[in-house]
Amino acid sequence: MSKSTSNLFFYITGCATGIFLGILYAPQKGEITRDRLTFRLSKYKEQIEKLIADLMERDDFPESMAKAEGERVVSDAREKAERLLEDVDKLMAQIKNQSN
Repeated sequence: MSKSTSNLFFYITGCATGIFLGILYAPQKGEITRDRLTFRLSKYKEQIEKLIADLMERDDFPESMAKAEGERVVSDAREKAERLLEDVDKLMAQIKNQSN
């Protein structure tokens, strides 16, 4: 795993851990917490989608092995981000189901 992929993984893991701990120790009512969590998750989803789009549009990789390695890193990051987005969608659906 390259350094940038590793950093992205740790960033995403840290965000997920923070969200989880925030829910556990939330001082507000469940409905308010769910609404705020849904809002924040949608913002994170937008940021991740933008990051994926930015990574896919980059043309400044030098020709050679560096370009191949860069494309592999982008592909790995995109796959991990897509899995995270799926998890976020599932979590948002669960939150919406609980609030109904």
